[in-house]
Amino acid sequence: MQASIESTGNLERRLTFTLPQDRLETHVGGRLRELARTTRIKGFRPGKVPTKVIEQRFGQQVRAEAMEGLLRETFDSAVREHSLRLAGNPRIDQGESDFDFVATFEVVPDFGDIDVATLSVVRHAAEVTDADIDQMIENLRLQRRTWNPVERGAQVGDLVALETWSQAGDERLPAEGVETGSSVLGSGVMFDQIEKGLEGLAKGEDKTLTIDFPAEWRVPQLAGKTVQVHVKAVEVSEPVLPVVDKEFIKSFGVKSGDAEQFRADIRTNLERELKGALMNRLRREVGEQLIAAYAHVEMPPRLVENEARSMLAQQVEQVRRSGRNPGEIPADAHHGFMDAAAKRVLVGLLVGEVARRNELRLESKRVSETLRLIASTYEEPEQVIEMYRNDPQLMSGLQSRVMEEQVIDWIAERAQHTEQSLSFQDAIRV
Repeated sequence: MQASIESTGNLERRLTFTLPQDRLETHVGGRLRELARTTRIKGFRPGKVPTKVIEQRFGQQVRAEAMEGLLRETFDSAVREHSLRLAGNPRIDQGESDFDFVATFEVVPDFGDIDVATLSVVRHAAEVTDADIDQMIENLRLQRRTWNPVERGAQVGDLVALETWSQAGDERLPAEGVETGSSVLGSGVMFDQIEKGLEGLAKGEDKTLTIDFPAEWRVPQLAGKTVQVHVKAVEVSEPVLPVVDKEFIKSFGVKSGDAEQFRADIRTNLERELKGALMNRLRREVGEQLIAAYAHVEMPPRLVENEARSMLAQQVEQVRRSGRNPGEIPADAHHGFMDAAAKRVLVGLLVGEVARRNELRLESKRVSETLRLIASTYEEPEQVIEMYRNDPQLMSGLQSRVMEEQVIDWIAERAQHTEQSLSFQDAIRV
């Protein structure tokens, strides 16, 4: 195989290689003969279709498929021959002839010795208590609450339907009429001073509040100004929580309506949530330590830029899913993500290097356990498991996640670490 490598940057390489034409022709010929034996074409007996007819019908497709497979195989072989470790996907362009190609790609930087024993990591621990289960049941009751109108003044926890209008200097908002809305006092949905100002107001009562809005307030006409906000309580309602009886329990999927089973199911769900939260904390701890120790290592610029663009795309998608319009995205909008992207790339490459140098292998048992854990959050777990097993892309993503967790655990076990206990609520807090 003819192949040559040259450096075009600190971490960029250009690989020029030639496909073996004889192997391509051998593969194409073999595939066409196979099709001649198995293809049914009207007017010809099975296995008796002339090669010329097969060539006319399938030649172009067979040659394209063979070229693609041989291109991938030859490139991979050249990469192994030159002991290259790619960072990201290559760009492969046609060379001077049909069989000449030029691949441009970035390589993993040299991290030198990776001594994880010098890292200092805090490992957090927490457990689900009966009090946590009680709190979750209370949260479920709040989700199913109804509202009962009252004549008394509003207090924290009440739902207040209100009308508002504001006076900012000479400007009235809205210019005519009022804005209507509702808020549960204490929920933090409304500006804090307005929420507090609503406390004590009964149905039909109004009040004028003097509010100092911060400079970064989302309404430009009010930002950084002292504003007179007029509020009126149209209706005040208190919450009515459902009783935790069999019907309530059944509504959450416990067919028997048994209270102990209900609590056991809640414990399982909370423990699953806690396990994920503790792993995220550990991942963040290890990541921060790796970044601090290897921030001096240059990252592959194209890989970082691609990661920044991916992070921007994720944020734009989140905005769209929330029902908001992200507007026109500037061509350089991804620049704001470059620092975060560089850190993410650094951690990802280091995790891969640790796995490679220490010959860490994916644990199939851990993959199965994680898959069962994911599936248990759905009504038909077995269908979810089957879906993953039949979808290479889904399974590949799961395996990558599990492999990363294995490496994070491996690093944390060998680093200098201290244990810190947290409550469940503190552990799951971002």
